[in-house]
Amino acid sequence: MLAAPAAPPVCAGCGAELAAGLLSCPGCSRLVHAAELRRLAEGAEAATAAGDRPRALALWQAAMSLLPPDAGQRAAISERIAALGALAAVRPAQREGRGEGGGAAKKSGIAAAALAFLLKAKTIVFFVLAKGKLLLFGLTKLSTLASMAPYLAWMWALYGWRLGAGVLISIYVHEMGHVSALRFYGMDAGAPVFIPGIGALIRLKQAPPNERVDARIGLAGPIWGFAAALAAYGVYLATGVGVWAAIARFGGWLNLFNLLPVWQLDGGRAFNSLSRRQRIGALVAIGVAFALTRNDLLLLLMAGAAYQLFRPAPDRDDHGAWGTYVALVLALAAFEMLPGVAR
Repeated sequence: MLAAPAAPPVCAGCGAELAAGLLSCPGCSRLVHAAELRRLAEGAEAATAAGDRPRALALWQAAMSLLPPDAGQRAAISERIAALGALAAVRPAQREGRGEGGGAAKKSGIAAAALAFLLKAKTIVFFVLAKGKLLLFGLTKLSTLASMAPYLAWMWALYGWRLGAGVLISIYVHEMGHVSALRFYGMDAGAPVFIPGIGALIRLKQAPPNERVDARIGLAGPIWGFAAALAAYGVYLATGVGVWAAIARFGGWLNLFNLLPVWQLDGGRAFNSLSRRQRIGALVAIGVAFALTRNDLLLLLMAGAAYQLFRPAPDRDDHGAWGTYVALVLALAAFEMLPGVAR
């Protein structure tokens, strides 16, 4: 992690004294860390050119932390972070060996492939461990633990302690998906807080810089939540214990419900980034999912998507948000048809 630089005592632009923690001068609005921001941007560009994506990502995220919430540069940096966060396609330059060097070339190719596999496996392991560590983040916060107790008591009274605890964990994992995305984009946010009868929420400490970033933060919740539902279903298949099927069923329903494209639900945040033709495509995809599964909840999603056709839409397509949204709708609709999950 890059250490935050110390703020200069006076503004380089107008000479005004600067209080600790300020990111812009109250007198002339000059960025306090302008020189450091230039250094970070140059380093990130150089790292990108050299193919060092992790370093470039770390430098851009460090730059984000030095910008005030209303800074115009945040949108451009968020786009760069989003681009770096996408999985890069691997295009190895391979040549078939001909003549005398053919055997050596094949052996070299096999060795390279084996090394690439080991590196990829190592990356996956570290990724899983990092996400597992992040899941524990909220459990270290007093606000989260204190709010979990009354929520668990309420769910216990309704469904018993086992299903109640499973529901709580399902919601917690969903919310931590949002926290993971917020951290990825260099944004600060609190841990989840549970509210009986409502669910859970995360208190944002700064607004997303644009609709595209907000869409990805919103969709991260259903992605993590769906993974939790799949894990619960896997335990059900391994043990045959019915409560795990019930937890999986709740997780599937919860995350499909959150894809409703209305208000501040995750689906609504995704639709804010979609062009009009993409909204039509999403509506058609939801209709196909309903025709195949007859899941009544999809009718609500269709109504919300139809409503979105009458709202202002960006001119530019957002293929990432559209593809993720449609894939989640289809996957969750199919998930609710599985044995043990289907009602």
